[in-house]
Amino acid sequence: MKRNATAEWKGTGKEGSGTLTTQSTVLNQTQYSWKSRFEDGPGTNPEELLAAAHAGCYTMKLSFLLVGANHTPQQLETRCDITLDNGTITKSELTVTGKVPGIAADEFKKLAEEAHIACLVGKLFNCEKTLVSATLV
Repeated sequence: MKRNATAEWKGTGKEGSGTLTTQSTVLNQTQYSWKSRFEDGPGTNPEELLAAAHAGCYTMKLSFLLVGANHTPQQLETRCDITLDNGTITKSELTVTGKVPGIAADEFKKLAEEAHIACLVGKLFNCEKTLVSATLV
């Protein structure tokens, strides 16, 4: 399987702007710029997209592991915080909460750790990767 996305940029790095479009068109000429990346401008940025990819991949993997252990999740929610420090992505931190009937907290934590290790997107990152917490609600 292959997926793709296209970036188009016009102008200089700081004053220019660009758009991102994904194969699925979920992103369709979505704006990004210096301001959306390093300040508070409108649009997205690569770090936000990496955070979404890591959170999405991890959460899906955790769901598969829970079902494989005979626990069907009602809801899983994962937040991913990507840290950009001095021009380098230094951390990707995951925080997950789950509503999973019938599972003990220690088993949920164990499966959350397994998902963290097995997450395909996380394996791509050359930075510190941390599962900050795994909490049942």
